[in-house]
Amino acid sequence: MTGPGAHKVAEQIKFIAAEMLSRRIQDPRLGFVTITDVRLSKDWQAAEIFYTVFGDEKAHRGSAEALEAAKGQVRSAVARGVKMKFTPTISFIPDGLPETSEEFEALLDAVKKSDAEISAHAAEAQYAGEADPYRHDDEDSGD
Repeated sequence: MTGPGAHKVAEQIKFIAAEMLSRRIQDPRLGFVTITDVRLSKDWQAAEIFYTVFGDEKAHRGSAEALEAAKGQVRSAVARGVKMKFTPTISFIPDGLPETSEEFEALLDAVKKSDAEISAHAAEAQYAGEADPYRHDDEDSGD
């Protein structure tokens, strides 16, 4: 997707899809779904709609099935709401952002723990030689 026009169309599709899912699609399998992003192909013939689902694995599967069943309705709503020569095909893709953010949180926790251990060791550390091994001009030299 390139250009401000494509971004504007993607935002319109995102709004229409979210509106459809919250108000018009009455599938009991559809859980708490959030539309996170829409990406258009370069020729604007395909729209990938990224979503997240709040809940367990059963909610994820049920919502994926409900979204697949509602693709036609969402595409029809996009055709009515976005003035384009051709309506893009719609595909729903689960967004990996929540899982990725959980992995990042785990990595950050590991780094914080490591930093705390290094700080503890540094507090107990002693110099191998003198604290300041460099000669200073203000010192009296015995020469």
